[in-house]
Amino acid sequence: MGTKGVIELAGAGVSVALGGLAQLASPGPVIFQLGPLTIRWYGLLIATALALGITLAQRLAQRRGLDPDTLVDLSIWLVLGALPAARLYYVAFEWDRYANNPLSAFAIWQGGIAIHGAILGGMVAALLFARRNRLSFWALADVVAPALVLGQAIGRWGNFFNSEAFGRPTDLPWRVYIPPAQRPPGLGGVEYYHPTFLYESLWNLGVFALVLWLFFWGLRHPGRLKTGTLFLVYFATYSLGRLWIEGLRLDSLMLGPLRIAQVVSLAGMALGAAGLLWLYVGRRSLPDVVKDS
Repeated sequence: MGTKGVIELAGAGVSVALGGLAQLASPGPVIFQLGPLTIRWYGLLIATALALGITLAQRLAQRRGLDPDTLVDLSIWLVLGALPAARLYYVAFEWDRYANNPLSAFAIWQGGIAIHGAILGGMVAALLFARRNRLSFWALADVVAPALVLGQAIGRWGNFFNSEAFGRPTDLPWRVYIPPAQRPPGLGGVEYYHPTFLYESLWNLGVFALVLWLFFWGLRHPGRLKTGTLFLVYFATYSLGRLWIEGLRLDSLMLGPLRIAQVVSLAGMALGAAGLLWLYVGRRSLPDVVKDS
């Protein structure tokens, strides 16, 4: 890189060679520290994703004839359901790392949350919220889906700053540099790896564009987009991307020889496809938890 000339983009952790190639290098997980106060990229990105997601979901809800304030209330339920479930899911499959110091399992700011756990926890919370407020779960899920996948695209960059969730070694131009302390056992001398967090972030942005386009297409063609479609499309397409991206990673959560994320992704693809077939081939509505008043 030195012979080509390198421009360091301050704060972004991106080295751009004059030849047009690029490599990623995290500036570290901490933005700044003042005494006991530490501001981390991971927490900032999660907060940003939440703020943007809530704002977007409110606007989409208004376009669908739902009370935007309902989405603010729902967001509280989603956070209370998703974040603990995401951490619990991760810790459960990585218990060996926390067994000697169980209190470290609460240090969520150090990274280590599983999006599948967050999705499952959020779905349970949304079901309970919908039932309590006599609302359609699927109508809520449709306006949350674009916000959710946008939040996932943003949140994946927390893995970049923590130098985690990377893939196999590579010499591709867009490789990511991993510090020695973060490298897997047996690969201490290998500097560059697949930036799987970047692959998933870009994939999620593509899914976001798809479900948002479907949302507005549905507004222009009333009655043609059935309730629940957006969430099912999100679930199936996100799972498709996660399936192949997970195959590149070196730090997958495992259950014996199986990569848990791939197993869950296959299930997500199957459930999403089955739901869409139910809606458009079977021409039936999805079962809902809402009760008539």
